[in-house]
Order: sequence, then structure tokens, then C-alpha cells
Amino acid sequence: MADTLLASNDPAAALSARWVRMAGTDRMVGPAAHLAAERERLAALTWNEFGVRRLGATLGAELSGLDLRTDLPDAVIDEIRRALAEYKVIFFRDQPVSPEQHVAFARRFGDLEVHPFIPGNPSVPELVRFQKTAEVGGYENSWHHDVTWRLTPSMGAVLHALHVPEVGGDTLFADMYAAYDGLPDEVKAQIDGLTAVHDFMKSFGRQVPPDKMEETRAKYPLVEHPVVCTHEVTGRRFLYVNRNFVDHIVGFEPAESDALIDQLCSQADYPEHQCRFRWERDSIAFWDNRAVQHYAASDYWPEVRIMERASIVGNRPAG
Repeated sequence: MADTLLASNDPAAALSARWVRMAGTDRMVGPAAHLAAERERLAALTWNEFGVRRLGATLGAELSGLDLRTDLPDAVIDEIRRALAEYKVIFFRDQPVSPEQHVAFARRFGDLEVHPFIPGNPSVPELVRFQKTAEVGGYENSWHHDVTWRLTPSMGAVLHALHVPEVGGDTLFADMYAAYDGLPDEVKAQIDGLTAVHDFMKSFGRQVPPDKMEETRAKYPLVEHPVVCTHEVTGRRFLYVNRNFVDHIVGFEPAESDALIDQLCSQADYPEHQCRFRWERDSIAFWDNRAVQHYAASDYWPEVRIMERASIVGNRPAG
């Protein structure tokens, strides 16, 4: 028996232009209307010192016409800083910087960290080195802000591709302003004023010898950051929780805490909140470690992928 057409309109015609909850789930579907104003605002921006090609609806842009090996004028650095605040993550192609040039560029934006748990470039300790091979796999494939276990997590990071596989190994970025904006109002009300406890042990506990644990814990104690923070440059609110480093939400029972963390972290999963960067040798990504989370796709094993990262010291997050 042939099916009978029961409707004359697209099913979406009965819905307003907004996210709606899919029946029986916590997942949202429909037009991401909460992105529209930011998408349009970014489309209207103009730049003097470089060209721009946007990647995602509300984040990500490739900047062209710059050579990061040179001592760029202050006016150029200032406009790059503005582009970082606007696009949340910016990219540069064909930048064969030396380790020293990499560090010199990153240092134009602030003091640099030395990571205690990931080996660095042997000659330049400010550069964390991610050297993935058949023997050392990529485990960075979960959404996270970097080093939120620090009292003052990094403001941003500059990542340089030294060797990349022919296919795979992309890095994805998620807009955490949009992640917050896309939450239902009742969830925003629930999380306003909440605090999360962050701990290096969740990801780096294996790196610490037993006889150094007490000393390391004293140096990097548990820290508390707001679940929702206010960006010090833009004044916008963003989600600041991640599965890699958040241990629990203060004042919640463990099961409740885990469920809320998972619900909030899943906001990064929506492709509407993301952009994706395909690496080439000597590409560089510079991201705002507050405004975005990132995810390094681990789909290239056993091929080689070598990256170096300079991280810029930030301030303590505020609600």
C-alpha cells in the first residue's frame, strides 16, 4: 500500500527560528539563531594590515599577507590582537618560523609559560613539543581549554605545525561564547554563580613520580574557577568547564556534578559552534584559550604529527 502524504508543509514550518529540544533527549536541533548577530557582526569587520578569510559562523579566520618571522610593527601586532579577540582563533599559512622566531612572536602578546608535564623543545623550553608517532599516540582528542588547573591559566596559545600527515590530524575549535548563549534559560539560571574545581591529576597524574607527588600537589593545588566566566577583553560570558581538568562542581553530589559537567561540555559538540582547521606544514594557529576550546583529531595513527606550542600567561578567570 502506498504511503499517504499527511502534510503539505516542511515539518520545520511549524517551528519558530530557534533551537528546540529533540523529544526524549537533551540535544537541540533547528536553526542556531543565537549565532546570527555575531555572524553578521564579524562579516562587517574591516582590517588594514592583513587579509581575512573566515572559517566558521562565529569563529576562525585565516590571516594573509603577514610574515611572522619578522619584527612586526606595533600597529600590526595590535591589529592581530584585535583579530584574536574578534574571531577567537586565527590562522596563518606558510610561516616557516624557527623556534626562536616562534617564541619571539608569541612573546609580543605576553609572558610565556613552561609546561611542567609535557616535554619541551630541547633548546627552547617555552615550546611544548607534541611529537606523535606509532609509539606515541595522540590523546588530545577531547574538548578542552589548556591548563585550567593553573590558578592563572593561559590567555592564548600559538601552535606551529612542523610535520603533518597527508590526511588527518585536523584541529577543531569550539566557540564557548556560543556554547553559553545556546543553553536553555533555565540552565543558564542554574549555573550562574557556580564554581568548578580543576585538577592536573585527571590528565597528568601519570607524569608525576610517587616520591614527587606531595611536592607537585603543593605547587599545583586544586583550584576553583567560575563555571561561567566573563572575558576580560570582550566582556562576554563563556562556559569554562572541560572534561580533561574539571574534577567536580562545588556543592553538588558526585552524580549530579558529573551529569552537569557532561551536559555543559557537550555544548562544544555542536558543529554550529565549531570551525575546523586542516593543517599544512608551517601553518600556525593562535587561539584565545578563554573564548574557545579545542580538539585535536586523532585519526592519523601510526603516521607522524609534530607540533610545537607557545602558551601565553593569562589572568585568573572571573565570573
